Amino acid sequence: MNLSNHFLIAMPAMADPNFVRSLTFVCEHNEQGALGIIINRTIDMDLATLFERIEIPLEATGFGGMPVYFGGPVQTDRGFVLHRPRGDWQSTLNVGSDLGLTSSRDILQSVGMDGRPSDILVTLGYAGWAAGQLEHELSQNAWLTVPADPEIIFGLPPEQRFAAAMRLLGVDFASLSEVAGHA
Repeated sequence: MNLSNHFLIAMPAMADPNFVRSLTFVCEHNEQGALGIIINRTIDMDLATLFERIEIPLEATGFGGMPVYFGGPVQTDRGFVLHRPRGDWQSTLNVGSDLGLTSSRDILQSVGMDGRPSDILVTLGYAGWAAGQLEHELSQNAWLTVPADPEIIFGLPPEQRFAAAMRLLGVDFASLSEVAGHA
């Protein structure tokens, strides 16, 4: 099973407060574990504030008011940029055919200077799972999975993303039970 380029939708019984009602985009999943970013939980910071704190000029218009996201509980002092197109940056993890997750400063400098790439989601932190951990959580019915749709990530406001991912499955969150059965 490879859940790279999939959404993880937290089930109603999710006990970890970091992931309650979260929509996580899985950037990498292999035998060594998984890495993803939560895409529907903003923090009390916008890009203008972030750029000021890390001393990168923000000359491009239209980006300053964009929210910064809580990407997950791992390395919350480190920034990650989910973006399309993938481009050619110093430190990018390729996700699917046209998405990248970049952790190097050069992408933020490009956004600040000329607004490229224009489809971005900036997080502090990420979600990580050790080898077999995500598979175990799936077997415990902690998550629903569905192939990701970049339009949900880049085309919808954060508060609409969770419900939109549920619609990809044809499921209403309110109809889900907190108790799961196993056959």
